[in-house]
Amino acid sequence: MSAGGGTRAILAALAANLAIAVAKFVAFIFTGSSSMLAESVHSVADSGNQALLLLGDRRSRRRENRRHPFGYGRERYFYAFVVAVVLFTIGAVFSLYEGIEKIGHPHKVEAPIWAFGVLVFAIVAESFSFRTAIKESLLVKGNVSWVTFIRRAKAPELPVVLLEDLGALLGLVFALFGVTMAVVTGNGVWDGVGTLMIGVLLAIIAVILALETKSLLIGESATPEAEEKICAALESAPEVERVIHMRTLHLGPEELLVAAKIAVRHDDSAAEVARGIDEAERRIREAVPIARVIYIEPDLYREDRAKTRDAESAAT
Repeated sequence: MSAGGGTRAILAALAANLAIAVAKFVAFIFTGSSSMLAESVHSVADSGNQALLLLGDRRSRRRENRRHPFGYGRERYFYAFVVAVVLFTIGAVFSLYEGIEKIGHPHKVEAPIWAFGVLVFAIVAESFSFRTAIKESLLVKGNVSWVTFIRRAKAPELPVVLLEDLGALLGLVFALFGVTMAVVTGNGVWDGVGTLMIGVLLAIIAVILALETKSLLIGESATPEAEEKICAALESAPEVERVIHMRTLHLGPEELLVAAKIAVRHDDSAAEVARGIDEAERRIREAVPIARVIYIEPDLYREDRAKTRDAESAAT
């Protein structure tokens, strides 16, 4: 994660959530509102999530060693997955339990002015955090939609913070709805309904985060655009006739492994082939700077073998 966008978004979210968590707990003490308690736990969980993302970034910077020859870049994916688990177990499960409990045993919301004041303050603070996450994401999002950005981003921090902040804002709206209805109607069941809505929202966001980070943990290839650049760079080398086949794998958000088999001329000497491979590697790194681990295998191109390999690849 660069020292810029991702880190700024996480720190902004962490500062906002810590301040909001304290304010919500104070409001819960004065009001006894289950919606405020659920939102307090939500903010505490979010604060822990941002701390996990910062920890994952720090641990991913460790140098490679004999046991981990490709480094620790995927630690960022692991901690992003843990964030999804924490969001579900602490935030969603607690809110669902508390909502069901309050619907079954409702009670009046005391001193509602505290709840309204804290919720308005929290909405302002979360809006600032969400604005920061959007601003930093726009620098790397390009022309794709927000859904595509969240699904295709190789660095997990910005999508995680975006979804967390969006969930936090919606959760505050749900809490405001529950408290308002409980005060207007005098029926504490509405407070439990708001809490239940928060729990369902957190569960949905947690599942989305878990699915996306699971894909990154298993191992994702480079984007189609990056693979096209790599193929073009390989085939632009004078000693390379064509790319027979190629595989790419993200070792981390900013580190890409490239393995390719290239066709060389049958009458090239070993020295010429070696020079061709060196030149191909140089051109790949120039075209796609994050391609840091490159393995190139020279071969003679045979059309029948290529067709068999293509058919096997299509079948899988």
